[in-house]
Amino acid sequence: MHRHALTDEQWERLQPFLPHSRTGPASLRGDRQFVDAVIYRAKTGMPWRDLPERFGPWKTIYNRFTRWSKRGVWAKVFKALQMRVDKTGSIVDATIIRAHQDAAGGKGGSNETLWVILAADSPPRSTRSSTRKGDRSTSR
Repeated sequence: MHRHALTDEQWERLQPFLPHSRTGPASLRGDRQFVDAVIYRAKTGMPWRDLPERFGPWKTIYNRFTRWSKRGVWAKVFKALQMRVDKTGSIVDATIIRAHQDAAGGKGGSNETLWVILAADSPPRSTRSSTRKGDRSTSR
């Protein structure tokens, strides 16, 4: 079994919600391999063209994915597999994103952003005259 592939238990749970195609090039590889390809792409974030050859032609997988999307198959699958949470249930996410030590605000970089922020946040220091320039008195 490959790293991003569905387990047998996951496949059994997912299978009833999928349309089954019996004709065309998509059915040659099977629904499970197609779903594994979509999951692989979603987990890795790679372009369609870079899918491993074990999944078959990337264009075939992409076209089938697009057809299922337009028909609302993915929306139905997500809704069907959505977790049921009771009133006392909760989800805790302990994701931590760490920045490199050099990203902690050291020297360097442009000051242009700072000036834009200062200009936007600073109130005007004086009030403009409501008198037009041409109407002002020139007497001394």
